[in-house]
Amino acid sequence: MGTSQSSDGPGPGVPMVPPWTPAAPQDPVPPPPPPPGELQDAPPGIPPADGLPPAGPAVPPGLQPPPIAPDKRFGGTRSSLGNFARSGDNRDLRRGLGHYVRSGYGGSNTATRRFGGTAQTAGSLGHALYSTATGAADSPIDTAALTGRSTEEIATAIIEAVRPVDGTQDAEAERAAIHDAMSELLTEYPEADLLHLSDAEREFVIKRFTAIDVARRFELDVGKHLLEKAATATVAMARLKQMRSYIAETVAASFRKLKDQGRTLTAGRIARVVQDALRDTFEVFEGYEE
Repeated sequence: MGTSQSSDGPGPGVPMVPPWTPAAPQDPVPPPPPPPGELQDAPPGIPPADGLPPAGPAVPPGLQPPPIAPDKRFGGTRSSLGNFARSGDNRDLRRGLGHYVRSGYGGSNTATRRFGGTAQTAGSLGHALYSTATGAADSPIDTAALTGRSTEEIATAIIEAVRPVDGTQDAEAERAAIHDAMSELLTEYPEADLLHLSDAEREFVIKRFTAIDVARRFELDVGKHLLEKAATATVAMARLKQMRSYIAETVAASFRKLKDQGRTLTAGRIARVVQDALRDTFEVFEGYEE
């Protein structure tokens, strides 16, 4: 899939949320009735009967135009990443992530809107994997045509069905993130069948895709500076690995927090849960002290 760390990232004077970004991610199918005892998402404005707090607010549907990026929007991020490249200190990385959300994207709300495509693609990916595994008639994957094909061919077919090429950098990054998430799945679950994934395996793919895509966007926006400031290529690769791991840990913690609130990655509501996990992640980043 290649890498894109050589990008200079978006500059000033452009919308912080590109016009092709989905305004409000929607899942491909309506949520099915939950099993007995499983919590449902409460309708907007109605507290859940069990007393848990309602789901996080939905990302604004784009009625207000996104803010325009100012000059030196990533200046603070790059400064902190330069320090991180030299020191390897997670405190410098945290400062960089804080600047990235606060200044680079104007806060967690806009950052969440910017990653609307991540949530939308996660929903499409979850639907494709679920409908294929259950033999649903609306599955976008032709299981019969893929029978006997290699794992790589099956993975490619899934990527093409879920996130076709559309000429945007987002599509390239998301396709690569899906590929990497499925590769990690096969490392974690060597016997996994991509056409018949279990609930746990599908959940693993969705969570890893989300974390990988956040890290890829961060790298595309500001990763070049980190690479340039590291003492050697070996150090640069080590810092990238450290950064990706840190972001992954934060995203995973956000998913765990939502799960504790009854917000699970059930088929039919994956996009909305991923959106809330992204919002929580960016609120964590935004809260890091300068």
